[in-house]
Amino acid sequence: MKVHHLFIAVFLSATSILSAQEKKDITLEEIWSGTFRQEYLQSLESLKNGKEYAVQDYNRAAQSMNVEVYNYESGEKTRTLISSADIPDLKFFQGYELSEDESKVLLSTEVESIYRRSTLGVYYVYDLTSKKLQKVSDDKIQEPAFSPDNTQVAYVFENNIYIKDLTNDKVTQVTTDGENNKIINGVTDWVYEEEFAFVRAFQWNKTGDKIAFLRFDETEVPEFSMDLYGTYGKQLYPEEYTFKYPKAGENNSIVTLHMYDVASAKTSKVDLGKEYEYLPRIKWTNDAMTLSVQAMNRHQNDLDLIFVNAENNSVKVIMNEKDDAYIDITDNLTFLNDNSYIWTSEKDGWNHIYHFNKTGKLINQVTKGDWDVTDYYGFDPKTGRIYFQSTENGSINRDVYSVMANGKNKVRLTQKTGTNSADFSADYSYFINSYTSATTPYVFTLHKAKNGKIVREIKDNSGLLEQLKGYNLSKKEFSTININGNDLNMWMIKPTNFDSNKKYPLFLTQYSGPGSQSVANTFMGANDYWYEMLAEQGYVIACIDGRGTGFKGSEFKKVTQHELGKYEVQDQISVAKKLGERDYIDAGRIGIWGWSYGGFMASNCIFQGADTFKMAIAVAPVTSWRFYDSIYTERYMGTPQENPSGYDENSPITHVNELKGKFLLVHGSGDDNVHFQNSMQMIEALVQANKQFDMQIYPDKNHGIFGGNTRLHLYTKMTNFIKENL
Repeated sequence: MKVHHLFIAVFLSATSILSAQEKKDITLEEIWSGTFRQEYLQSLESLKNGKEYAVQDYNRAAQSMNVEVYNYESGEKTRTLISSADIPDLKFFQGYELSEDESKVLLSTEVESIYRRSTLGVYYVYDLTSKKLQKVSDDKIQEPAFSPDNTQVAYVFENNIYIKDLTNDKVTQVTTDGENNKIINGVTDWVYEEEFAFVRAFQWNKTGDKIAFLRFDETEVPEFSMDLYGTYGKQLYPEEYTFKYPKAGENNSIVTLHMYDVASAKTSKVDLGKEYEYLPRIKWTNDAMTLSVQAMNRHQNDLDLIFVNAENNSVKVIMNEKDDAYIDITDNLTFLNDNSYIWTSEKDGWNHIYHFNKTGKLINQVTKGDWDVTDYYGFDPKTGRIYFQSTENGSINRDVYSVMANGKNKVRLTQKTGTNSADFSADYSYFINSYTSATTPYVFTLHKAKNGKIVREIKDNSGLLEQLKGYNLSKKEFSTININGNDLNMWMIKPTNFDSNKKYPLFLTQYSGPGSQSVANTFMGANDYWYEMLAEQGYVIACIDGRGTGFKGSEFKKVTQHELGKYEVQDQISVAKKLGERDYIDAGRIGIWGWSYGGFMASNCIFQGADTFKMAIAVAPVTSWRFYDSIYTERYMGTPQENPSGYDENSPITHVNELKGKFLLVHGSGDDNVHFQNSMQMIEALVQANKQFDMQIYPDKNHGIFGGNTRLHLYTKMTNFIKENL
């Protein structure tokens, strides 16, 4: 470890000694060709023995795919779990999922994306003992899942749930009413997938007797359609793509809970006792006949944790939580052996861990303090320790800790300041730590879980650091700046030949969305290299997390409730003015940009801060929250019917008349998330206000605007716009 820190120090020293003439400037072609790509640890799965992990290994030369098993402590390969050489009928597979007892594996092929998280694919079951390969279905299916005894696989095809018996190949159709854009069984609709972050909406119980599933009736949900233009020469007419998308204030899917009994092949609807707008999570407890359901109102500020008795479908509300603003949905709910459970909540003003008994009575608050728990890793029943990540060492940093369930004997398991995250072995004897900071690309190390002691270094990115010695790079300077009575986190990048007696244009970057964080102690991503490139061309780049962003307590985060785009815009305008007072900043040349929520912000800033910002770039912006989806928008704004002024007064469209500077608007026409409609509506408003602006459309590109040369083209466009107008 000392040698590693010495290496960093030597690198930084060497960077400062070498003159700019000896170094190269970063180019956009290098950024988007992957020249500065970091090496990551391949996705691994801890085996149930806790001593080994499996890694998928693609041999490009042989065009084969294997799953190799390694020993945690030594790092040595112990065996090959799956070899494509043993499966001549299936030489290549894209992913794998082990059964509970690790005797069988689901292999995915021909996988195609639907939306952000959902996919279709052809799946096979491979028996690791008999080497038998069994196709689950001839059709492309969704979300296959083994029964606990591995004899059956449940899956979704064309919005219906099926079960395949692997012992005799018999297929049972569980639901029959599935229909596109009407009824969905067992997987989520668009808005649940996007905003509640899950796709599989069915679960086997522990004994394989029951399957609990959600049914989405989207009949009354308004449809959204968009044209897909295709490739020149291959498509004469645009193809219309239509899907159900509930915008703010519109009808959501009617979501109901159902229980399927495997033995009788009968399905029953579970009456939860009252009508809930959302059922964002279902999860079986350690009792095979007790299902937990999280159920919420439309405002998402009143949550019931319900236990369902699967034998008779009776229900009981175990716990209720309310919040003045909203309650975040997570996957942290963990049931212990006695069916007591772990829960995370912001009820004391910070996100912390709580322990409840099986009847919903609070046993104790496990963590406390003016800092947030940012990840929950799990509970070790052998030691009684809970593992988590938090901001205790500063809101821009992350460390890994363990603590007893009673809240005592907390141990900090990571020691290097920066961003630490952990992947624990199945028995919680080891964890792999992923560490990064502003000066250190990812380093992966193996540690003892009981005390954090390092066992071995697995992988680092020293090669990237060596490569970067040949480039002009400036240090990212972290600080805070007092704006509107709050100390806001900030970073700044200046040119390597910075001269405090000169005046520099200032270019602000931000995202600013609720609970987000852009100022973090992590190494460079693609945008950071772009900022380094711009700095070398004579710009000062800065980023500030204003009010409404995360990891500084719930009050700071939720101050924007019902007013998205008010306080955040005030903060960015105030930041620009305050930085413009510095001797080295040219207050007449300040620009801002952002993507998605950041594009909403950049638009508002150049309109409402017309005398402060000379230029702005908005990529895929929300231009009115009336156009965005119900779950996300209403969580923070209520409905448009309840809060029309909050929606309209903070919409960039309302303020187009104030535009004075140069404005570039960018959108993908195939954006299923922030619809192209947002930009089209703002264009019309700008035209009617007789305001000139620049526009770049990317045909058929979704919210990410990527594919082929698209990113290079986009960043070239934005770079030229900055040079011309800042």
